[in-house]
Amino acid sequence: MSTTAQDLDRQIDAVRDAGVAEEHIYVDKRTGANMDREGLKAILGFARPGDRINVLTLDRLGRNMRETLNLVHDLTERGVFLRTLGDKLAVDTSEPGPGTDMAIALLAMFAQMERIYMLERAAGARASKEARGLPTGRPAKLNATTRAGAAQRIKDGAIPEQVAAELGVSRSTLYRELRKHREGATAEPVGQEG
Repeated sequence: MSTTAQDLDRQIDAVRDAGVAEEHIYVDKRTGANMDREGLKAILGFARPGDRINVLTLDRLGRNMRETLNLVHDLTERGVFLRTLGDKLAVDTSEPGPGTDMAIALLAMFAQMERIYMLERAAGARASKEARGLPTGRPAKLNATTRAGAAQRIKDGAIPEQVAAELGVSRSTLYRELRKHREGATAEPVGQEG
């Protein structure tokens, strides 16, 4: 399933409406492009012959066509059925046939193409921003003032885990932000002679 809370809620509602018990709903908060996901691993380990896995759309299984097709094939070989609940081309492998096979292949291909186009658009937008001298990438979790305050508190004896919790970030994020603070404090100002 997808990452944003609103989209995740919509997907869970659709699966629940399809009759799936709460304890059998598996969620991944990582992208479908990554096949190494705990929820996917769990449901694949749980599924037995005759079971049916319901997903909102086929692209939730992964955006790589080969891996998606291999996963569907492996499920079929194990006797586990797959049904999509929201794709315009309905997929239900409990009703095998050329139409189902074609729908799976087309949906997997469209998902892979969309991922490629999305990455190309993102790369183009990033290059455009870089060419104009604008910042790219994810914004910093903490601004310079907050980083400096956190560094001072820790220097004064505060426990890093407590500072991180108060700032609403993980300990590893706090350490990363403190490293940025140290690097910024030791950097030579650009355009000034010393």
